[in-house]
Amino acid sequence: METDIDPASAGHQEIRLLVDEVIESSKIPAKTRATNVKPTIASLTSLSYEWGLLPETLDDLIILVTTPNHLDQASQAAIIRNLYPVAPISRKSVLQVISCLGHGALKPSLTLQAALLKWLITVHHTLESPQTLSQTYAVLFNLLDTAAIRPNLSHLLALITRRKHVQPFRIQALLSLSRQTGHDPSLIGLLRVFKDYYPEVIHPDPQWRARLDEIQDAHFHQTEKGTLRPRDGFRVHRPIGRSTKNRMIPVVHTSYVSENAVTLEEIENVAGFVKNLDKLELPNQLVAVLADPLLQKLMLLRPDSESEQRRANWLNGVLQDVRDGDADEDTLFDMLDILREYVVSIKNLPPLLLDFFVRFLPLWDGSGRRDAMFEILSYSPLLDFKELYKHIFQPLEAATLDNTPESLLALLALYKNLLHHWTVLLESSDTVPDHASVTITALVRHVNPLALTLCQTCPSVSSRSAILDFYEQNARLVSHQVLKHYICIELPPSSLIYILFFSSSAAIVSRMCAILASYKKGFEMAMLTRPDREKSNRIDSSSYNRTFVGLFNGYLMDMCNCFWRGRAFTNSDPNALGCMIPRSLVPVLSSYVTSLDEAQTLASLFSLSHSPLLSLQSRLCIRSLEDAEVERDSLRIRHEGPPTQSSLGQLASSGGLRISWQDYRVKVLEALTARELGGITDLLKNTMTVLRKAIDGEGSSRPTTSQSFQ
Repeated sequence: METDIDPASAGHQEIRLLVDEVIESSKIPAKTRATNVKPTIASLTSLSYEWGLLPETLDDLIILVTTPNHLDQASQAAIIRNLYPVAPISRKSVLQVISCLGHGALKPSLTLQAALLKWLITVHHTLESPQTLSQTYAVLFNLLDTAAIRPNLSHLLALITRRKHVQPFRIQALLSLSRQTGHDPSLIGLLRVFKDYYPEVIHPDPQWRARLDEIQDAHFHQTEKGTLRPRDGFRVHRPIGRSTKNRMIPVVHTSYVSENAVTLEEIENVAGFVKNLDKLELPNQLVAVLADPLLQKLMLLRPDSESEQRRANWLNGVLQDVRDGDADEDTLFDMLDILREYVVSIKNLPPLLLDFFVRFLPLWDGSGRRDAMFEILSYSPLLDFKELYKHIFQPLEAATLDNTPESLLALLALYKNLLHHWTVLLESSDTVPDHASVTITALVRHVNPLALTLCQTCPSVSSRSAILDFYEQNARLVSHQVLKHYICIELPPSSLIYILFFSSSAAIVSRMCAILASYKKGFEMAMLTRPDREKSNRIDSSSYNRTFVGLFNGYLMDMCNCFWRGRAFTNSDPNALGCMIPRSLVPVLSSYVTSLDEAQTLASLFSLSHSPLLSLQSRLCIRSLEDAEVERDSLRIRHEGPPTQSSLGQLASSGGLRISWQDYRVKVLEALTARELGGITDLLKNTMTVLRKAIDGEGSSRPTTSQSFQ
């Protein structure tokens, strides 16, 4: 019975056999070998190119070419050129290569050492332990005096150099070696990287240079209005007088460029950038993308996994330095400021940065640069919220929530900005992802208890305004011309709605009503849409259950009863919830109101005329109407106190203003809209069809208190 073997597995098996044969042949001098090993090596390199090398096989070949053997130099060079790893390279192999560098009878020839260094340059982003190269920095640096391997060694050092590696004694050694070698270009390139981190150490006269920076910086701010970035973003960013924070990120320098390539430093304008886009060579350190807008554009237009991995290794190296005590917290927070500028400029949190924060947040105690952290995370991608919360926002909340209103407000602002970012992503997307509605619903449900807690513990107008900022952002999303067909409405908690409805601020009440009015349109659209047989992700009449819609209609009925119908706190009407006031409390409140003024009733205390929030607006409205009549000399008496249906009738018969009860209330709503309190008007218009027609001038009939809620 024959068994099908995967071609890749068969290829790796054949490679293993060839490697074993080459290793055995390498132990025998060429003159005493029974067979010629060159065809075997040719087959090995061909298969390595096709299938790559498994970790164990790669380790064996690295040992072969870094230790004494009887293979000729050409054969070993061919093997090195075809060391294609299929998986991350082990720490053992990296150390094996580094340990073979330098002079010695048992070491490979300098030509092979140069080839091995070139291989390390090519694969340094795929190491299993990226910090290995950093830990052997001193060994590599001390080999720079070997001319044959200096170009490749300088290139590798330029790629792995971090701020902690740039020490005064190394700078002096580089300057001295550069003078001795006639300013070797490879050393000059490495020196530029060092200069990015400590320019004041390399410059021969730090005081003179500092004064020059001050003069140029002042002139630059005066002529460019303080911006440190090029206006068009199509030149390499060269900051003047770099701060300690900015020195963490190297500026763009490109070394070791092929003849036909173009460096970013040569680009002067957008035309040059577009013309040479395919020829542009990547700089020595790709992490410069965090501070350079031109490199950001190049990475956006020419993304590749190697570049992403190189940047990820750099970020992980910074985090590891903090863990190991090689860098202080200020260094980490300075980097956060840089990351914030980068994320804000590209309006996105790339996966490699998201992975960085997954590892960083569990280590963070919430101190220092919270604003930077919150702003960065507000650009999180539109992913499953449960996963985002588990890995990002839950550790963030654990680190920052300290039972103070300030921490709740900061977190609420973060979620509002996150929802805004997701809205922008969805609006600019050609298609709406299937998980978008579930993700946004999960976010709103998570924020609901947070908003309710803030509202109850900090009942200030500013905190309630911040709460409404979040729900207004959600209302804009679910009322968008396209997105309303794909994103479900998620309501705030009932307690929160009524707390805001009975707020002492007319603006808060109006904004709450405007949000509910927006939701009303969304529900109406859904109820009129028949379910799709193909089970698409569009919103239709089956998207909401009756209980959910009935609860929402109850909110609307209660508010209409308060503002328009003079039936506050009643629950006898269809869907009415009585503002969720306990039934046993209603007669107690009614008796209290009557004991204060027998002419007043509890049910009418929240009408347009008697509401503590709107009575002044109603009074000003009736006063303006009377003033208009006075100018025509047709008014003998003015109205006193809050208008009622009865008082307006008596006023007309006594020679006062002639206006019906319904017309008066419509005028009050129009006045509220004119004073930027149109949310109340919108809610009543969207709830009562006849009122909408009356306000919009579609009919002469006026709504009465007997007309039903629609």
